[in-house]
Amino acid sequence: MAITFVSYNVNGIRAALRKGFADWVSENHFDLICLQETKAHKDQVNMQELEDLGYHHYWHSAEKKGYSGVAIFSKKEPDQIQIKTGMQPADSEGRIIRADFGDWTVLNCYFPSGTSGDVRQEVKYQFLDDFLVWAEALRKERPNLLICGDYNIAHTENDIHDPVRNKKNSGFLPEERAWMDKWFKTGYTDAYRHLNPEKTEYSWWSYRANARANNKGWRIDYLSVTDNLADKLVESRHLNEAKHSDHCPVYVKLDLNL
Repeated sequence: MAITFVSYNVNGIRAALRKGFADWVSENHFDLICLQETKAHKDQVNMQELEDLGYHHYWHSAEKKGYSGVAIFSKKEPDQIQIKTGMQPADSEGRIIRADFGDWTVLNCYFPSGTSGDVRQEVKYQFLDDFLVWAEALRKERPNLLICGDYNIAHTENDIHDPVRNKKNSGFLPEERAWMDKWFKTGYTDAYRHLNPEKTEYSWWSYRANARANNKGWRIDYLSVTDNLADKLVESRHLNEAKHSDHCPVYVKLDLNL
């Protein structure tokens, strides 16, 4: 049985709801929705429309109001939810939520951005190092992992509209791209690229210079699966018609039981 799955940085769930997010969800009937950058606490948002569609929802919000945050919406209740990883500042910034379903686990992640300067870039590098170690430890316990979210890194030149001009910009720095190389060599598969090895699609566009209309974007949102699940991947694409954010959802269909 296949499940349908989307990962979506909504850049504020309250703003996305005002732009018709709930109607879009009702039209698509996804089994599992992972949101990043919710920028809200659960008690600040009216979830009645999505609850009426049959979704259970679980949140890991940042301690700082109006910042970061991740949430999982699922038609089926998970066996377990965890929001603590032991990594800081990731835990206090609401960057990871884990959901277990049977013998597989979803990690919904919002990787830090380094665009605001050197301090946050160093935070990002530390997160990358810590996250790989943490994920590898978890994989020994839960060998079937799906790691989705906004990684804030364009991996290859085929994942960014202008690789030459952006080679010194956070999100496409050599050190970040090297981490992605290491990640995928460690035992994880890029779902989209596995199914679309040469295709060019983006998941984020700047609000400046009419970038989205001109499709001058970056692919920084991913679903990785442990290599043992790669043969379960059925379909992956970017849902560019969804315009509730400066990102678009990444859609994946997998042959898994939910």
